[in-house]
Amino acid sequence: PLRAIGKGNKAVGPRENSGRCGALGAGAGAGGRRVPAVRAPAAAQRGRGSRAMGSRAGGPRATAPGQQLRALFYALPPGESSFPTVEEVPDYVEKSIPFFIAFIGLEFVVSWFQKRKLSGRINDGISSLSLGILSRLPDVLFRSVDLISYIYIWNNYRLFELPWDSPWTWYLTLLGVDFAYYCFHRISHEVNILWAAHQVHHSSEDYNLFTALRQSVLQKYTSWIFNLPMALFIPPSVFAVHLQFNLLYQFWIHTEVINKLGPLEWILNTPSHHRVHHGRNPYCIDKNYGGTLIIWDRIFGTFEAEDAKVVYGLTHPVNSFDPIMLQLRPLAHIWNTFWATPGFCNKLSVIFKGPGWGPGKPRLGLPEEIPVITGKEVLFNPCVPAYLNCYAVVHFVIIVDLYTELLGTVTMLSQGTILLRIGYIILSLTSFGLLVENRPKAGILEMIRCLVFIGVYKLGHLRSQFSSLGYAYEV
Repeated sequence: PLRAIGKGNKAVGPRENSGRCGALGAGAGAGGRRVPAVRAPAAAQRGRGSRAMGSRAGGPRATAPGQQLRALFYALPPGESSFPTVEEVPDYVEKSIPFFIAFIGLEFVVSWFQKRKLSGRINDGISSLSLGILSRLPDVLFRSVDLISYIYIWNNYRLFELPWDSPWTWYLTLLGVDFAYYCFHRISHEVNILWAAHQVHHSSEDYNLFTALRQSVLQKYTSWIFNLPMALFIPPSVFAVHLQFNLLYQFWIHTEVINKLGPLEWILNTPSHHRVHHGRNPYCIDKNYGGTLIIWDRIFGTFEAEDAKVVYGLTHPVNSFDPIMLQLRPLAHIWNTFWATPGFCNKLSVIFKGPGWGPGKPRLGLPEEIPVITGKEVLFNPCVPAYLNCYAVVHFVIIVDLYTELLGTVTMLSQGTILLRIGYIILSLTSFGLLVENRPKAGILEMIRCLVFIGVYKLGHLRSQFSSLGYAYEV
């Protein structure tokens, strides 16, 4: 779908999110003004623009598989990841999907050799991937608020312009994006209404690469504010690269198969540091907020080294794999607490103080009220027949196929078809969540889902990107 940014603006192309930024640049504006492309002088483009692998002029640059792999570890130097315009910034996040899958498989293999057990469970894995898909669905309809707001500030209020092709600009942006992430991440743990969105990422009782993809639908609509100061002097093309790199780096640190990394532990956020962040042990609460770097936590007193065995998840587990419930139940809890709490100031505190706050308590609550870890905690793991797990996995793969096909063809689809596909995907993810919980009424919802699939497919609103699956659908 095409959306105009501001009254009377030129329509801009397909939607992007914080990782999909290749098409946002020339022509995208705000407040009724057309935003010009962020370009360096012609001589600079001729002299240095070719340092990154190129494709056709004006479009996202191509990346080699080796570059894409290094992007996952923030290991692409400035010479390979500097671009004169936002248009030319590659979509590093989408191109990393094959590596996500490969690393998840590798994690399973390594975990089996290390511990003689797999690194995850079917029910929790489906839940994490469902939440990841759900978090990306708004990007099918709307453009990224991160880049729209950033480009608007850059074009209207920037104080000065750092050169896009300077290594100093590149490294300054690395620090700026990561510090902005630290600030947002810390506030998301300390302000109840923001925690209601962020807690989705912490709701898994497993810690593996699936957990990295477990994301909130709502969080992106508040995080953008923290990046705006950089728009006063850092070109959007440089910001767009580091926004993706910061996100990608945080994928591989969600694992238990990597132990401590020696001297790197002093500077970088590592699997060991991030395990602490995901723990519900009292010593883990509100620690290690860094994205790529751990130096912010060391500077501001929020660092904690991994010590006792970490138990993962929320201090009060949600005990559900339903993606809709996981997204919305914390908001319902705030709503109920708001109306049940006497006093206007106390009501505001329910929203803006910490999730552990109550009348008469400190802003972040009382540490002694955090449940003690006994080591005998039992994971939420409903008993489900093997055939039902297989059924859920097979049908979930089909939904992933439909989702990726939707992303690839969204600009060619009518608004009605897009909404039908999004609705069907949400219905399917909800049904799978109930199936792996073995809910009594899950079978009824699944029958309704299958009937909806037959109707929507026969009407031509669903199709597979693989001909073999298309034939299976017909059967």
